[in-house]
Amino acid sequence: MSLISALQFLRLNEIPEAWVDAVWDLEFTKRIPLDDTIAGHLSVSGDKDFRTLYQCLLDHAAEQQDGTLQSIWSILGENRVSIKPLVAVLSFFVLAGKAKKASVQQRVSGLHAASLYLLLLGVQGSIAAKVFHEVLLDTCSDLTSHCWPQDSRKKRKKDGPKSSQADGKRSRPQWKDTPEMEVNEADDEEEEEEEDEEELHFSAQDLVKIRDAVVLLVQSLLRLLQTFSLKDRPQSADNCTQIFSKLLHFEPVTGEMTFANPHDVTQLRSVPEMAFCGLQVLCSSKHGDQKESLRRVFHQLLYIILMMNKGDRGKPSLLIPSQAVLSTRDQTIHFVCHLVNELKEIALPVLQILLQHICFQMVEKSDFRSHGAQAVGMLTSQMTSKDYACFIKWLFKFSNSSKMVCRLFSVDVVMVLLEQPERGPQECQDPELSCFLPHKFLIQNLLFARRVDESPSVQGHALACLAQCLELPSFNVTRAVHNLFSATGTQTVLEGEITEGSLSSHQTQKSYQTLLFKTVEITSADSFQCEAKENLAHLLRRIKDSKTHVRKSALQALVGLMKHSVIPLSLENLATLSERCRDPAVSVKKKAMQCVAELLAAKPDSSMVQKAWLQSVVPALVDPENSVRDKALEALDQVLLSHLKPYSASLHLDAGQRLTWDLLGLLCSECRNLSWYFSRAFTIWSKQNKFTEALIGNLISHTEADHAAGAWLLLSKVTASSIRVPHGKILDAWDTMIRSKNVTATTCCHILCVMGDIAEHLNKDTKDRIVADLMSWLKTFTLSLDVICAAVETLYQLGRSKEIKQTQAFLSLHCGELMSVCEAYLAGVLLRERGAQNLNEELMVKHLHTLGVASLHCPAKVSKRTVLLVESVLMIHSDKLAGQEELPASLSQFKANSLPSRVRAHGVLTLGKLCLQHEELVKKYLPVFARELEVGTEVAVRNNLVVIMCDLSIRYTNRVDNYIPNISACLQDSEAVIRVHTLIMLTNLLQEEFVKWKGSLFFHFMVALVDPVPSVVSLCEYCLVQVLLKDNPEMFSQHFIECIFHFSDYNKHKSYNRFPQSEREKARFSLKGPQHREKRFRIYRFLLEHFTDTQRFNITVKINQTILACFADEELQLDADGAEVLSETFNILSLKEIKLQAMSAPIESTEGEEPEDENMATIVKAVLQVAQKKVVSQVQKKAFIENTVPLIISLKSLLEQKRSPVLRDLMAYLHVTMQDYRNEVKDLFSGDEQLAAELEFDLKTAEKESEISKQVDNCSLTREARIPPAQGSPVRSAALLPFIFATPQPPRPNTLAARLAHTDRRGSRSEQHVQSIALEGTVMHKGAVDARAISTPKGVNMNLTFGEGVSGIFSDQGTSLVSETRVLHLRSKEEQTPGLRQWNVQSPLRQRKKSSKD
Repeated sequence: MSLISALQFLRLNEIPEAWVDAVWDLEFTKRIPLDDTIAGHLSVSGDKDFRTLYQCLLDHAAEQQDGTLQSIWSILGENRVSIKPLVAVLSFFVLAGKAKKASVQQRVSGLHAASLYLLLLGVQGSIAAKVFHEVLLDTCSDLTSHCWPQDSRKKRKKDGPKSSQADGKRSRPQWKDTPEMEVNEADDEEEEEEEDEEELHFSAQDLVKIRDAVVLLVQSLLRLLQTFSLKDRPQSADNCTQIFSKLLHFEPVTGEMTFANPHDVTQLRSVPEMAFCGLQVLCSSKHGDQKESLRRVFHQLLYIILMMNKGDRGKPSLLIPSQAVLSTRDQTIHFVCHLVNELKEIALPVLQILLQHICFQMVEKSDFRSHGAQAVGMLTSQMTSKDYACFIKWLFKFSNSSKMVCRLFSVDVVMVLLEQPERGPQECQDPELSCFLPHKFLIQNLLFARRVDESPSVQGHALACLAQCLELPSFNVTRAVHNLFSATGTQTVLEGEITEGSLSSHQTQKSYQTLLFKTVEITSADSFQCEAKENLAHLLRRIKDSKTHVRKSALQALVGLMKHSVIPLSLENLATLSERCRDPAVSVKKKAMQCVAELLAAKPDSSMVQKAWLQSVVPALVDPENSVRDKALEALDQVLLSHLKPYSASLHLDAGQRLTWDLLGLLCSECRNLSWYFSRAFTIWSKQNKFTEALIGNLISHTEADHAAGAWLLLSKVTASSIRVPHGKILDAWDTMIRSKNVTATTCCHILCVMGDIAEHLNKDTKDRIVADLMSWLKTFTLSLDVICAAVETLYQLGRSKEIKQTQAFLSLHCGELMSVCEAYLAGVLLRERGAQNLNEELMVKHLHTLGVASLHCPAKVSKRTVLLVESVLMIHSDKLAGQEELPASLSQFKANSLPSRVRAHGVLTLGKLCLQHEELVKKYLPVFARELEVGTEVAVRNNLVVIMCDLSIRYTNRVDNYIPNISACLQDSEAVIRVHTLIMLTNLLQEEFVKWKGSLFFHFMVALVDPVPSVVSLCEYCLVQVLLKDNPEMFSQHFIECIFHFSDYNKHKSYNRFPQSEREKARFSLKGPQHREKRFRIYRFLLEHFTDTQRFNITVKINQTILACFADEELQLDADGAEVLSETFNILSLKEIKLQAMSAPIESTEGEEPEDENMATIVKAVLQVAQKKVVSQVQKKAFIENTVPLIISLKSLLEQKRSPVLRDLMAYLHVTMQDYRNEVKDLFSGDEQLAAELEFDLKTAEKESEISKQVDNCSLTREARIPPAQGSPVRSAALLPFIFATPQPPRPNTLAARLAHTDRRGSRSEQHVQSIALEGTVMHKGAVDARAISTPKGVNMNLTFGEGVSGIFSDQGTSLVSETRVLHLRSKEEQTPGLRQWNVQSPLRQRKKSSKD
């Protein structure tokens, strides 16, 4: 078909000339309606007509280029076809398809018309023919974004109708379905405008038609760019770049892209491939300066790499990182690498800018940071060593940015770069840049430097990444970490860094024994040792950080260092790891258990690690958190039960079996104290039916091996809950144990436990034989104390029957026989004249112990003679106590003995066991026990007495209740072990409610909080907070007021501190006086820290009513003691711990830091927090006005009358409190104008002093983070400064002068001289030129940017790029700012008095 025939469907001869002129006059910005008849004829134009015309134009253009045919423009001219109407009609279709409500046919026709226009524009001579119009070009090029359905890119309307064509929705390509995580304000406005618009729906066939038209349009645009230069049209070039960037998300691409520039654009299979081809064409020299073109293209690709949607206005919105978005991102990165490879030197400077913007515009979300860091790693791999070093130099500065997310992302980038092959310094010719190439610089100057970051998030992430470094295969990376934490007396330094290529390719393990055969330099490592110790100390402090994620990351780092032998497996390090398994945070507990499991897997043969694993996991079986218990149970199952296999002497144990038996061996020896926790696991496993016959058979087979002790341990736990147990082998083991002398006491106890568990399944003859063996064994008195207890318990199990009388008869017979033997021995020693001189201490202890254990099973056999024999063991104080009326008369008939302390300690235990079964003995001996607690000098005796009296309290609660103060007095015992045991025993009694918080018991616990031994303090805090407070949440608040009176020893109040106390008790627990002030306030702070906000509010009101009001009404006299209590009260009210947390807690998202999860829940939480703070503030203010202000005014008047020094404390309290109401002082204290004026003056003065102190701080010179020198290796990280606190504290505001009293200024406030501070005579030390004052503005060391208004890096600098001078900016003396003016400040009160006189 001829070209003219193909043009007939456009009816160009019918188009009014006026309409054509109007369209051109409006420059194609608005669609002007045509005559209805003409518009109707044009609307029936189909796809076939457009495609026919397109093909004719394409063929003529190709033949015209070959010179075989007449030009298109000549043909059109000869047939009197004007270009102007043609372009106008095409624009009519284009603008119709661009409309929001355009139908499918209108959209397809518009796309075809746009393709025709672009094809015409690409024909040679189009400029001369006046076809080109920039607005129409841009409109046609961008028509895809208008014609392709866009509804899915917006937020769906809640009430919008659902499309019935579900198949059509599913068949849409991916571009229209790219979801966004954030919608900016512009998008919201657009949605509001479209609320009333009719929602259009498209079928699958409709979408296919539109997609084919889009492909034709993109192909036309590609053909245009291959022939039509945009060199002088930068705006059109920008538009084309944006269009192609949008098309990258149009649809998924199957297969791998080659980015090769095809000769025929129809060979490209998908729209994204065409888009990449178009971007590559735009970067050619045909379209202008290639560097500028690359800058333009990279700027658009930046947001695809960042997985953002950059609209025309507003900030970029994040895309959900779906598979399609990630695939497009990966293709874009490969395309950038392709361009860099193609254009080489031209692209590298712009690549630097792209990398900088990726870093600077990164968001805090972890998945975006991870993908962004991977992108940076792939792009830097295309750089030369010099350009790579320049980027690392920039990254070093970037890592010290003020934005937290920048510092966080720099750590991610470092981790990716460390995975790349290391570049040697010899690859860079510039000596100033070569130091940036080694991995050592990345680790020590970028990664490890972030360990002291001000943000806990960055600290934690840096420490976690430090642990990951040790898992990398790079030799130099591992060695760099070693250098940070380990150093010996000398350090070996090779002439050159070891490169990855120097290691053999088949080497799979990193070794430090392979050294190059070069000269070895030996240098002293004293400084290295110091830094290594401080680095490790800092890491251990981070493990106790207040932030949960910092502790978790530090734990991971510590375990990584120990796994790879960077730091030793010391007791301190392992204890720190085990301690975190009892962390208050559940996530930290789980992380600690995971870390110790990793360490055990890496060091299975280390007994220290095995013990640390047991001490970490086994106690977690009783953790209050279910998930922690389950994790501990799972770990024990995997390590212990799963490796139990039948024993065979001919087979060697594998690694897992060896570890299992090593751990069980430790539980039988060094870790026997964990047995009680270990039993909890078997209680749970028995309910899960874990103990099969096969498992028990496997255990029994191991009883003949070298590790039989562990097998008997498991059997002793398993047989209690198992019915079917092979008795034969167990009885054989019993016979072996009776005959053998090599069985350990622990194993004997386990065998006896097993025998007791299977006793009910044995026949009578077997039982009798075992009983006879047990009796003969016990009568030898050669057994250890633990075995004696186990043997008597087994004896009871063997004699137990369904008939209670038979059981009692059996026990009376056998246990009575044991008691008779013991009594005979004791009588021989104690009643003979010189029996105690040749005393066998061990034998004496065993007889006493056996007597006590046996007496518990047959109390009827306990005679008066038995009691007197045991009683005589305790007669060391008999002479002193003979005259005391409250002591038993029987004590006076014995003379004081000289028995060893150990014997007397066991005598006390035996007497206590006798008392357990006889209440008359309790009544008789309780006063003796109490008196011995007071005057006894032997630690073991006093310790056992505490245990006995607490045990008696369970059975005879009412009788022992009067002696609880005697027991609690041991909380101030001179021996720490007694204080610890007293704490534990009393806590158990309080938890089970055998003892109540009566009298002085609570205050004795409080004094334990300030114990000189830190472990006692820690235990007391645990008992109070984790055990007792959970059962009684009001416990602290109920006793707080009384604490003030009690610790001040003030007993003049009618209600408080009225309980009876002995003088000895008062003296022992007294905290009165200024010398104990710090201890008292440590207690107050501890209590207040564990208050709820409700309790804080109520306790403040209660203090007003019970203390301040009593002094204001003069119910309590303001004498010396009263003044001390009142002063203490004001100091307590000034504590920050008494402030409501809702008022003092910061809002979740801090300034300059983006929240990790910026979702609706976080926003709602922040809004609720602000609202709560506002409401609480109003309530608190009302209570302050109604309750506190009248009392303060009254007290101030009273204190002034009496000239009391407490007035200073009152004003200090007001100064602290009024910080929140500094603008309402006059309103709050309208009843006392003088007080209001003084407060206003004090607040203003304190504010000025605070500003001056800040100026002083700002004038102190600090060294900026320095770039390492050009020569030599990078600068080693600076040594850490010592911390004040053992556990690092979160940043706190400067509270200088916050507590100063200002009342004394009333008499002498005539003048206050403020001296100015000048930096005169500043000594410039060597290297100070590299430092910079804090207030000196930083220049930006950047040579390239994406252009004004585009660059996101330091955009506030505009286009002025100032190089970094790194010079200290100090004025000379002549140029120095004059000092601050001296003010003649007078009190407002004095001014008012002066004016009244006048």
